[in-house]
Amino acid sequence: MKTKVLNKLSVRLIISLSFILFTILSAYTYFIITNLDKYLTQSRYESAYNISDIIKKSTRYSMLLNRREDVHQIIKTLRSEIGVEEIRIYDKQGIVIYSTDPKEIFTKVDLRAEACIGCHNSSVPLKQLNDKDKSRIYRTADNKRVLGVINPIQNEPDCSSAECHAHSPQVGILGVLDVAVSLEHLDTIIESSKRNVLITSVLIVIVISFFSGLFITILVNKPINKMRKGIEEVGNGNLDYKIEVDSTNELGQMARRFNEMSSKLNDAYIEIKNWSDTLNEKVNEKTKELKNIYNQVYQIEKLASLGKLSATVAHELNNPLAGILTLSKLVSKKIKTAQNDSEYADILEYLELISNESARCGQIVKDLLIFSHSEPDEFAKENLIKIIDNSVTVINHHLKINGITLVKDYEEELVEIYCNANKIQQALMSLLINSIEAMTNKGKIVIKLAREQSNVVIRIIDEGSGIAEKDLPFIFEPFYSTKEASFGTGLGLAVVYGIISNHNGKIEIEKTSNEGTTFKLVLPQNEQLA
Repeated sequence: MKTKVLNKLSVRLIISLSFILFTILSAYTYFIITNLDKYLTQSRYESAYNISDIIKKSTRYSMLLNRREDVHQIIKTLRSEIGVEEIRIYDKQGIVIYSTDPKEIFTKVDLRAEACIGCHNSSVPLKQLNDKDKSRIYRTADNKRVLGVINPIQNEPDCSSAECHAHSPQVGILGVLDVAVSLEHLDTIIESSKRNVLITSVLIVIVISFFSGLFITILVNKPINKMRKGIEEVGNGNLDYKIEVDSTNELGQMARRFNEMSSKLNDAYIEIKNWSDTLNEKVNEKTKELKNIYNQVYQIEKLASLGKLSATVAHELNNPLAGILTLSKLVSKKIKTAQNDSEYADILEYLELISNESARCGQIVKDLLIFSHSEPDEFAKENLIKIIDNSVTVINHHLKINGITLVKDYEEELVEIYCNANKIQQALMSLLINSIEAMTNKGKIVIKLAREQSNVVIRIIDEGSGIAEKDLPFIFEPFYSTKEASFGTGLGLAVVYGIISNHNGKIEIEKTSNEGTTFKLVLPQNEQLA
């Protein structure tokens, strides 16, 4: 937004300063001119009064001798002095008895005239006059100022005793000497001085206003324009705009604070924008986490339901199966004892089949009982290294039979966790046996142990044939098996999943391919389970 010229702070400051300066200088000029006029007028008055005194003293002797011609000559001579306009002497009746203008001699003036009013302002003429009443200023026909000075002629003893025209001793004033001097030169000086002072004042106002405007423009207007531009840039969305700062005064401090404010504003805007940009991604992540949690809860509830069902079925089937297995072996034993030349070989084969299938069913019932075991776990601080070693010891004969090498890729140091040692060992054994069964061409199984944040992570890495992509979502489902029907119940990994979940841990297939599978178990290390 463009600011009008008269609304700019710098313009208003310049105008205000110029006005104040002009007012002060005008008052000062008036004071100087007025005092100069008074001073020069007073000086001219004193000069005129001295001239009148000289005339009075010069003519005194001639007046005592009544030598009028001498008095006229003296007056004419002094009239020739520069600046003396008129000289006249009045008697006490107001008659001009001497004058530089012969036409005025013996003329009587009005006692109320300007030259006489000083003494005759009252009914009784004054005997003493002050300086103000002794002078008057008037203008001539050609409009020139003239200063008239009246000098009373006192009645001295010499005057009252003179033989020619003696005056009574009671008379105080015999007349007045009126000297008029020109003020033209004084007016010229005053006018010249007034003009010089005015010109000087105007120049001072112009110079001071110019430099004031220059300094205000540089020191005030320029920084304010920078601030205004910065505010407009921020208002237009350029939040990272920075004002150039090259001073340490208040405006410089304001600019620095503005830059700090714009930086924080820009950071906040970027953070909000990033939040907005990544909001969908964060929502998807949280949705995925909630889905995983839901799946885990669903899996736990399903396992719990299946566990109850399995416990009931296993309990009902276990005793009949045990009877079938026992009786089939007993019948087979008696037939072997009573037969001759393998005459009951077919029957014995059938009985062997019944025994094997009964044993397999018994194993299934046993797995069901393990899966359905719902007694509360007893947790204690256990050495995880020892649990792993015990698991390896139990399945060691399976490793040897299948020609598989087991590698312990971890430090043999104490790693304590709160757990049910038997359940963790059962889970590890199930995973190791599952890996052994997946490896048909020997190879090796690697067990890794590491600490990640506050967890202990166990990785079991085999070199088996891997797990198909289609089986991955259901691998921990109960009764889901990728093995042939006669070789698995589909409860092994489901049991492992349940054990790890009861320990507030996680189990997942970290990676799998036709070169092997990695199971990852995460167990909290410092969490004291109840």
